Amino acid sequence: MPPASTKASTTHVDADAVVDVDTDSRLAPSSPGYRRMSFALFAAGVATFALLYSTQALLPLISADFGASASAASWTVSAATGALALFVLPMSALSERFGRSRMMTVSLVVAVAVGLLVPFAPSLEWLVALRAVQGAALAGVPASAMAFLAEEVRPKALVGAIGLFVAGNSIGGMSGRIVTGWAAQLWDWRAALAAVGLMSVVCVVVFWLMLPKARNFTPGSLNPRALAKTVRGHLADPLLLRLYAIGALFMTVFGAVYTVIGYRLVEAPFSLPQGVIGSVFLVYLVGTVSSAAAGKLVARLGRRGALYLAVSTTAAGLLLSVADALAAVLAGLVLITAGFFAGHAVASSSVSRTAKTGRAQASALYQSAYYLGSSVGGTLGAVAFHAGGWAGTVLLGLVAVLGVVSITLYGTRVARVEQRRHVPRPVSRPVFAARP
Repeated sequence: MPPASTKASTTHVDADAVVDVDTDSRLAPSSPGYRRMSFALFAAGVATFALLYSTQALLPLISADFGASASAASWTVSAATGALALFVLPMSALSERFGRSRMMTVSLVVAVAVGLLVPFAPSLEWLVALRAVQGAALAGVPASAMAFLAEEVRPKALVGAIGLFVAGNSIGGMSGRIVTGWAAQLWDWRAALAAVGLMSVVCVVVFWLMLPKARNFTPGSLNPRALAKTVRGHLADPLLLRLYAIGALFMTVFGAVYTVIGYRLVEAPFSLPQGVIGSVFLVYLVGTVSSAAAGKLVARLGRRGALYLAVSTTAAGLLLSVADALAAVLAGLVLITAGFFAGHAVASSSVSRTAKTGRAQASALYQSAYYLGSSVGGTLGAVAFHAGGWAGTVLLGLVAVLGVVSITLYGTRVARVEQRRHVPRPVSRPVFAARP
């Protein structure tokens, strides 16, 4: 009996021709539905990252307005990413019952609604609380999006589709920071947050109009025991655990660097105005390219090879950014951003391919680790900057990079051992004694 497959073909025979009909309902890159889906999830990624990190470029202004330290103001970012990390797993369970599309839509609508309230926060404590609610609402987007892609896109196109979603994240992170930077320079940080909220409204409308109907979703039941069993199974998988740790460590670097960079650039020897600091985030375009190219990197270098390249690029960027020259800092940010987004796209797509069941929960656990890394990186990055300046933040990033290298090297060693076990041994020929 041939192995089961999700792809099948039927043959219709008539007097003139034989026609093969592809019955795989999942989307192929050449189909119009694939393009609509890519554009919709791209818009969702833009809204998610723009809202999630809306205060990051504004931290020096928020510190000045509320008389808060860098580490205290950094909680306006860490609270959002931390809440997302905590809520992404239960939100993914709800998506198993109510559908990926519905969960993403509701999450985005609630997050945008809270985003329109954030500019009116009367104190830092209220701002942190609203940002935590916003992060919890956004938790329904990442894991549901990954599961939606795993169900609706053909396997060979999955890395590219996830890369486009991650590219939307990078565009959202870039545009949100640029909008807030210039709006804050023209008016203030509250007007800047309002502008991001309005931009996200447009993205949500585009997402709702463009997302195609799911064809391969089968509703499940909200069974806590079954959910716990699925989660335990994923956490018992060594490969998934390594991928979760890699995602967390990559995001620790990224969260630390981009939480603190505004404080560095506003101080001497750079002393840049807020609008120019916001424009620095144009380097996110590099992340858009590197994440979208992740599929080609994997095809050429393999998954571990692509991770080695991503982590080497990130480390080089960290070291280059130490110099007190604006060109060197910008070049360092370009390398850090390219390495991070490539590594994230490879790791997240590997999770979707590795998990054969409970893909939403597998993706949710990755997202939890990923955003927990962002929260930890943002907070520790600010503490390190307060203690040792930019060099302290870079040191923290290099420690996280070393963790990624160690995990990837260990994974390579495990893969080689497994490969040797499965290589058939050559059959030895009997040795006969020579005749006298």
